[in-house]
Amino acid sequence: MARAALEEAREQIAFLVGARPRQVVLTSGGTESVNAAVWGTLAGDPGPVALAAVEHSSVRDASSRLGPVVAISVDGTGRIEPAAVDEALTRCRNDHGRLPALVHCQWANHEVGTVQPVVAVVARCRDVGVPVHVDAVAAAGHLPVDLDALGADLVSISAHKLGGPPGIGALVLRRGLRISPLLLGGEQERARRAGLENLTAAIAFGAAAATLAAPGRLEAEAATARRRTERLAEAAMGVDGVVRIGATDDRVGHILCLGVAGVEAEPVLLGLDQAGVAVHSGSSCSSESLEPSPVLEAMGVDGERSLRLSVGWSTTDDDVEAFATTFPGVVGRLRALQG
Repeated sequence: MARAALEEAREQIAFLVGARPRQVVLTSGGTESVNAAVWGTLAGDPGPVALAAVEHSSVRDASSRLGPVVAISVDGTGRIEPAAVDEALTRCRNDHGRLPALVHCQWANHEVGTVQPVVAVVARCRDVGVPVHVDAVAAAGHLPVDLDALGADLVSISAHKLGGPPGIGALVLRRGLRISPLLLGGEQERARRAGLENLTAAIAFGAAAATLAAPGRLEAEAATARRRTERLAEAAMGVDGVVRIGATDDRVGHILCLGVAGVEAEPVLLGLDQAGVAVHSGSSCSSESLEPSPVLEAMGVDGERSLRLSVGWSTTDDDVEAFATTFPGVVGRLRALQG
């Protein structure tokens, strides 16, 4: 019964992202999936890795630990242009005498929401025989994802980003691809990831995936999320000196990043928190760091004066209006103190 439940969950996850169940390797979350992708690729072919500074810290750190990193440039919205990938491939040949052992391209940015041209990037890399890892953690469950059509070699996803529980994720492998496992010591996951599977979390992951895969559900949630973040942007930008960061149109609907002139992010966060409104500055994985966001720095944005707002399946219109009511007063009081 446990095996049947596990495999049903795998089928539900695979169906949501346009893959086959055998391609899905269950992990402890997006971070492990990323590390497994990097290790699994570079263990058999140590070499340079090409990536943009807007990638998640797990992508940047796992890659730099195992090989030299070749930077892919981004524009002011945090988007990778396909031509920038071509330039990085050329620079890798010139500087390291070979093409990259791996190229990373996130599907959507986790801080500003900008959607990347993953189809074009994957196609360019496949044309020259370079493996591609796509971090789809911020995209899966929010955008239509068809991994079989995309053709990426490795794709990372996480349950808690789409309404499932924390502590469970998946690495989806291109059909026929074999990689060295990150975790050894058992034959679980078809010998691709050792350790007893988290059965209850996997079942919950599958249930969330099945809910989103129901006809019209993902599109409806995405439309509601976009409507709510547009309302957040409207309310925030009604305050002088507040600007939107990242792409305005080609973005995931549930993430909004704002720049606030004249005040640092931390006191704004505290002021909103006191009023019962939870927002963030930068990535959720950088909460223990005092350093400015590398993502925003790569975009030429002041990372110390930015806010990241996100909505989810449990967000209500009342939550959005609570921010709209509270934010102008918090910023106004802080600016008055500094004046």
